[in-house]
Amino acid sequence: MGGAVLVSFLAILAFWSVCVARAEDAYKYYTWTVTYGTEWVLGPEDQQIILINGQLPGPTLEAVTNDNIIINVVNKLDEPFLLTWNGIKQRKNSWQDGVLGTNCPIPPNSNYTYKFQTKDQIGTYTYFPSTRMHRAAGGFGALNIYASSGIPVPYAKPAGDFTLLIGDWYHGGHQRVQQILDSGKPLPFPDGFLIHSHDGPTFTGDQGKTYMLRISNIGLSTSFNFRIQDHKLKLVEVEGSHVLQNMYDSLDVHVGQSVTVLVTLDQPVRDYYIIASTRFTDLVYGATAVVHYSNSEIPVSAPAPDGPTTEVQWSIDQARSFRWNLTANAASPSPQGSFHYGKIKPSRTIVLANSAPIIKKKQRYAVNGVSYINSDTPLKLADYFNISGVFSLNSIRSAPSGSGAKLATSVMGASLHEFIEIVFQNNEDTLQSWHLDGYDFWVVGFGSGRWTQASRKTYNLVYPKSWTAILVSLDNQGMWNLRSAIWGRQYLGQQFYLRVYNPTQSLANEYDIPSNALLCGKAVGHRHP
Repeated sequence: MGGAVLVSFLAILAFWSVCVARAEDAYKYYTWTVTYGTEWVLGPEDQQIILINGQLPGPTLEAVTNDNIIINVVNKLDEPFLLTWNGIKQRKNSWQDGVLGTNCPIPPNSNYTYKFQTKDQIGTYTYFPSTRMHRAAGGFGALNIYASSGIPVPYAKPAGDFTLLIGDWYHGGHQRVQQILDSGKPLPFPDGFLIHSHDGPTFTGDQGKTYMLRISNIGLSTSFNFRIQDHKLKLVEVEGSHVLQNMYDSLDVHVGQSVTVLVTLDQPVRDYYIIASTRFTDLVYGATAVVHYSNSEIPVSAPAPDGPTTEVQWSIDQARSFRWNLTANAASPSPQGSFHYGKIKPSRTIVLANSAPIIKKKQRYAVNGVSYINSDTPLKLADYFNISGVFSLNSIRSAPSGSGAKLATSVMGASLHEFIEIVFQNNEDTLQSWHLDGYDFWVVGFGSGRWTQASRKTYNLVYPKSWTAILVSLDNQGMWNLRSAIWGRQYLGQQFYLRVYNPTQSLANEYDIPSNALLCGKAVGHRHP
C-alpha cells in the first residue's frame, strides 16, 4: 500500500505528483501571503504565529485529480521561507517540492510561484513550512484531492466533508524551539495538544447521515489516538490509497500521517465529544471538539471516553489490520491492485538505520551514521548546473557500517526505473515516522529485532527496536528527500536525498528547470531557460 508505513514504530511516508498538463485538466490560481500574527493559541499568553492569508491553519487547498495548481507565495516574514506539499508526488518535477535540497527559500519581502499538478492522485494530505522550525508556529494547512468525475469511489457520497488538523504545540513560537535544538538539546515534550479546523470546533450533522472526516497529524513529534464518543469510524483511505473498510472504535494517527474515515450519525440526538489524545507518552495530553446533531438540545457530557495511552502492541495490531483495497479505483479507472509488485525482484536492498549520536558535544540524529547538513546551494540546482563542491553521490552508505557518526550533505544515487527494497531499521526505544517525497511504495513486512535476509519469509510497521520493509518503483526522476517526519529529528540531521537519475535528458523523464526558479548559493549567476 502506498502511503503509511510504521518503521520501528511507524514509518509514515508521504508522497506527491506533477506532470504535463493536458488540455482538459483545470488550472487553479491562488495568492498566499505569509505573515506573522500574535494570537492566544495555548498557554498563559499570546504568542507569535505564522499565518497564511491571515489564517491559522492556512487556507484549505481543494483540488481534483490532475488539476494544475498555481500558487504565488508572498513572504512577509523577516526570514527566508518555503512550503512543501506533503504527499504530492510532483511527477517528474522535484523542482516544485519545496524543500531546501530542491528549492532556494523565498527571501523576505519576495515571492515565488509554485506550479504543480495533482497527477493521478486522490486523498487527504497537508502542506507546511520546510524551513527552519517555522512549522512549530503554523503556516500549515490541508490539501484535499477529490476523484475526477467518472472515476468511481468505493463508498456513497457523504453528506458532508470535514477536515481536522491535529497535533502537538509549543509555547514561545518557532524561535524558542529552534534555539533549543541549535543549543544541542533534543526537542522537549510539547506544551499541549490542539485540534485545528476551519470547520470546527463544532461539527454539525443530521441524524442518520454519513459524513467524511479527513484527519491529519500536523504535529512535530507526537502520535495521537482519535475517537468520537459512542460512534464507529470506518477507515476508507490512508495516504491516497483506498483501504479495506474496517470499523474502528478509535484510530492511531502518527506524525505526518493522514487518514480519511466515514462516520454515520446513528446515535440518539445529542452532542458528542471528538477526542484526540497523545500516544506513547507518560503525560497524556488531550484535545476535544464536538459532533452536534442538528436538532440536538443536549450538550456534551463528561467524561469524554478514554483511549489507549502507552500500549505499543495495540497500535501494531491496528496497523496490521490496514489492507490495500485491491479492487477499488484510486485516481484512475484501473484497480489499485493492477500492478503486481510482489512478482518483481528488487535490484537491490537499502537498509536505513536511524540513530541519535552526539557530535561535537551536541545532540544530532543520523541515518546510517550520517547526520545531514543543508547546503547553501540546493542539491537540485547544483546537479542541474554541474556545480562542484556541494554534494557527493553516495556520501551515505546503503547499509549501516557501525562506524562513528559524522556530519555531511548526504546523497544516495539511484537509477530511474530501479525497483528497490528499503528496510527501515530502528534500534532506538522511540517511535519513528518516516516520509519519502516523490513516491508511492508498498509495505511488505515488519517485525521486532533486527532485519535479516531471512526476514523476507515473513513479508506480507516499525516500532521501537524493530524494522519495516517497503518496495519502491523508482519511476520518478528527481532529487527526493527521505526524512524523519518527527521534525526535531529531521532538523538535526535524520534525512538525506535520493537522486533518481537517467543520463539521457528527456522531457519524458523530467521537466526542465522552471523559468522562475530562484537561484542562491553557488547557483547565483547561472542562467536557466
